[in-house]
Amino acid sequence: MSTQKLAGKIALVTGASKGIGASIAKHLAAAGASVVVNYASSKSGADQVVAEITAAGGKAVAIQGDVAKPADITRLFAETKTAYGRLDILVNNAGVYEFAPLEAITPEHFHRQFDINVLGLLLTTQAAVPLFPATGGSIINIGSVVSSITPPASAVYTATKAAVDGITGVLSKELGSKNIRVNALNPGIVETEGTHTAGFIGSDFEKGVVTQTPLGRTGQPKDIAAVAVFLASDDSGWLTGEELRASGGMH
Repeated sequence: MSTQKLAGKIALVTGASKGIGASIAKHLAAAGASVVVNYASSKSGADQVVAEITAAGGKAVAIQGDVAKPADITRLFAETKTAYGRLDILVNNAGVYEFAPLEAITPEHFHRQFDINVLGLLLTTQAAVPLFPATGGSIINIGSVVSSITPPASAVYTATKAAVDGITGVLSKELGSKNIRVNALNPGIVETEGTHTAGFIGSDFEKGVVTQTPLGRTGQPKDIAAVAVFLASDDSGWLTGEELRASGGMH
């Protein structure tokens, strides 16, 4: 099928049991990739994503691993190698956010977000690179528009996502000789279980964001997933070190 632009490819998506990660996993599978659906705690969510992919004729396995724990990362990639033998696409999607004004910032607040969003991304990428073939592949780091819009009470979260932008540029230079492309995909506000739980959806914050969004709505996971498929595929073969904002035009 001409639509199978990722046919024969192996992809791993971290934090793929729900939200944006789940949508990316499903879209990569629909484009022909075999997908590792990674999850930290929600086995039922990950199993549901695998079931949906399989029901649609795709291939996927769920593998547990908390990217904040180096031993989990080692096991995640050992199991990925056992399942599929190699990796062509890595989506560093696992992340947490927690908003706090300056006076409420604590070391715990800082380390929780940096350990997952930054250190976890680095260690996951470090473990993934040896599984890429000589022909290379694509690494997609899920950032956020917060790194450019810098909302109040987000100092630590915004710092993690600014770090992701910087790391993306550095690793694009380090890994270019291996034919591995590294790009950041930076969503605006997206309606997910997480943004519902955090109270963003239906709030004045969401209304404010939508008024600043030229396309006039909150993003949906599929809006981000479609861009991830592009970045994973040869269609973006001449893109590396880029930050693609998927935010409906909000800057």
